[in-house]
Amino acid sequence: MGVGGHGCALAAPLYDVLIEQGTLYDGTGASPRVGDVGLRGDTIVYVGPHAPGKARERVSARGLAVAPGFINMLAHPEVSLLADPRALSDLRQGVTLEVIGEDSMGPLSEAMRAAAIRRQGDIKYSIDWTTLGEYLARLEHSGIAPNVASYVGAGTVRTYVLGEGSTQPNEAQLAQMRQLVRAAMEEGAVGLTTALIYAPNTFAQTPELEALAAESARCGGIYSVHMRSEGDRLLEAVRETIAIAQASQAPAEIFHLKAAGQRNWGKLDGLIREVEEARRGGTRITADMYVYTAGATGLDAAMPPWVQDGGLEAWIGRLKDPATRARVIAEMRDPKSPWENLYGAAGAEGTLLLAFRNPRLKPLTGKTLAEVARLRQLSPEETAIQLVIEDESRVGVAYFLMSEENVRREVALPWVSFDSDEAAPAPEGVFLQSHNHPRAYGNFARVLAKYVREEHVLSLEAAVHKLAGLPADTLALSDRGHLAVGAKADVVLFDPATVQDHATYADPHQLATGISEVWVNGVRALRAGAATGAPSGRIVRGRAWTGRPGGGCRGSARDWSWAS
Repeated sequence: MGVGGHGCALAAPLYDVLIEQGTLYDGTGASPRVGDVGLRGDTIVYVGPHAPGKARERVSARGLAVAPGFINMLAHPEVSLLADPRALSDLRQGVTLEVIGEDSMGPLSEAMRAAAIRRQGDIKYSIDWTTLGEYLARLEHSGIAPNVASYVGAGTVRTYVLGEGSTQPNEAQLAQMRQLVRAAMEEGAVGLTTALIYAPNTFAQTPELEALAAESARCGGIYSVHMRSEGDRLLEAVRETIAIAQASQAPAEIFHLKAAGQRNWGKLDGLIREVEEARRGGTRITADMYVYTAGATGLDAAMPPWVQDGGLEAWIGRLKDPATRARVIAEMRDPKSPWENLYGAAGAEGTLLLAFRNPRLKPLTGKTLAEVARLRQLSPEETAIQLVIEDESRVGVAYFLMSEENVRREVALPWVSFDSDEAAPAPEGVFLQSHNHPRAYGNFARVLAKYVREEHVLSLEAAVHKLAGLPADTLALSDRGHLAVGAKADVVLFDPATVQDHATYADPHQLATGISEVWVNGVRALRAGAATGAPSGRIVRGRAWTGRPGGGCRGSARDWSWAS
């Protein structure tokens, strides 16, 4: 029997929307069943075999899968949503919640605000906020299609207190950083995040991260990390992540799980062993991933942290010095460099240029670093340095680093969910001025098309669990990620036989197909594959948020409980 709302069966319930006779994948991983899903307002009020009563709108789902909305566990639409609130690339893949992380859009000092404006790329936007809460309010008031949740960045609060240099905090400065984390948690952050291969985040030592993660934990949040290494020091990095989780009592999430660089592909077994031993010992640790063999970041990941000490402008200034350039080139070529050298792992042929801010350089988009080096008759290392100087940016690039065999193994791990690690663009307007990694348009559809339908790495019910239920549980979002009475009405209809990604590295601006209908908080955001433009999204806040200043965080992480 199905279950009605308000804890009792209603004789003639009225649904705003009744989705009829679809194959229901509820997000738990349980076997699917044919039935109906009833929505009233922003809530699911019926899940069962046949809903009684009337509905304002009936939608036939015969032959289609009905699933809870997908959760993008590491998204970067922080700026793209300001230009286009539809988040179309993700909406067409069934994503109803974008979780933004690695750094955060607040808190901002005046110096940080000025730097952010100065460093803007293709999308120009005003910055009328200083706190994370004010940024989230701006998003919500602008009328976004997806839900958005945000972390607070450890690197962001570090920059607020210490600037962009390699300074270590004293006791008073660390106390200020902890207070900034707490304030952001009470404004709605779901946890603490950092990206430890990038300056200035990389300058943070383990005790600093433990202290800030402990502040997140006592506010009911988690610790999510782009680890200090995904390649040559992969196992050391995962051990640091586990140690931070244990010391802080915060659950940990490893962003974009991978073993990067061919010489490191064999380390995946050790990574899995470290994580699963920690999980058996009671440490809550999970991960997310994108399902491609290339990552995407900037040329900052090709150069040593010391040359970037002090921020972008200081980095570019140093690169103009011939002696510094020579030292940087030598380190870029060093196969045993003590920093995370993605250029060294990918090589010049495996480094694809994606995004420039200088219009004169945009014709180089889609070429490899090796190709541009040949055109300029320079070494690849000298070319990379030149491009950073000329573009006055980190330059967006893709690095080909992973093995397909490892990707398939990671997809099947029961503690791994999915992310795009990308913006949410549309194939139009300002977005066409640069390339995205194809994961922006294809990651979630690719899970369903390649790893479920074609290669049978996952069953469809397991995939929906990893796309929806698992990430909701990881973030302790009890009312998202499941088709269940009382859950928020984030619902996706798709055809398992035709869902398909189309984006490629050569032509990334191609929308996925096969996902036809999406509701966000009970509002139709996608109808027959077309965005409605409805402002259906909300800010999904963490457990410390109470809606009033000064309340929400508790005295100890032990005062909170997380789903296992």
